[in-house]
Amino acid sequence: MVEGKESKMKIDILHAGYCTAPEHLAIHGGRWRMIRFPAMFALFRHPKFGAMLFDTGYSYRFFDETKKFPNRIYRWMTPVHLKEEDLVVNQLATFNLTPADISHVFLSHFHADHIASLPDLAWSRFVYLPHAYGRLRHSPPSEDLKHAFLRGLIPSDFDSRSHEVDMTKPILLPAEYAPFNTGYSLLGDESMIGVELPGHAFGQMGVFARDDDGKLFFFVADAAWLKRSVIENRPPHRMANLLFSDPTAYCQTLGDLHSYYLTHPDTIVVPSHCEETIRSLEHGRPPPL
Repeated sequence: MVEGKESKMKIDILHAGYCTAPEHLAIHGGRWRMIRFPAMFALFRHPKFGAMLFDTGYSYRFFDETKKFPNRIYRWMTPVHLKEEDLVVNQLATFNLTPADISHVFLSHFHADHIASLPDLAWSRFVYLPHAYGRLRHSPPSEDLKHAFLRGLIPSDFDSRSHEVDMTKPILLPAEYAPFNTGYSLLGDESMIGVELPGHAFGQMGVFARDDDGKLFFFVADAAWLKRSVIENRPPHRMANLLFSDPTAYCQTLGDLHSYYLTHPDTIVVPSHCEETIRSLEHGRPPPL
């Protein structure tokens, strides 16, 4: 991955349900029409570590956890659409996999649309940046909605299966990854590199990974909701600042992604909710420019 590291990993881009919201909220100057935001997750099949996931998308537990006020506001703000075949456990079956086969789940952050299937993955190790969950677990439940966090989605044995990224041991990235200078080897073999993408949520982590065709993917989670935001350096509407942990850091991160995109046109940048990008990758075509 980094300077001569190679991976024979297969990468599949999938999604588990979607929500709807106005386009103009997601990108400054966008239209007022409602658009779909798929809840992307990625399946990695690593020659040593087996099957792994990046995030999990929605599950029916999202509806269970948002039945009552105040969490029901979450459901009203982002109406969710989910079918049986969308569930992670059912999509794994199409690859002849079961939840027990998933060795690791890399969590970009702890918003509900990224963690809703964690209870279904009872054998996995959870990998995330320490402050992504640390800030939330010590906050009072009354602040959960503010952080788009549904603590009922956290498995009861979460702590025993957690593997927090050791941020005291960063690795230096080659100049070709600039402006991202440091990262974290998530598996110890540098086949998957985590980088912090601050602003949207506490401790948000993006992941670089290369597939067995040599294509480099950059999973940027919610550092941008649409690929156009990265290409054009266009942030969301200012109203979205109310949802972000640090609006100033968000704009800086988006600027870094824009710079990276301009100098790395061959890297497949994957925002977690860009329907255009996700649909193109699900069908095996390169993402539209």
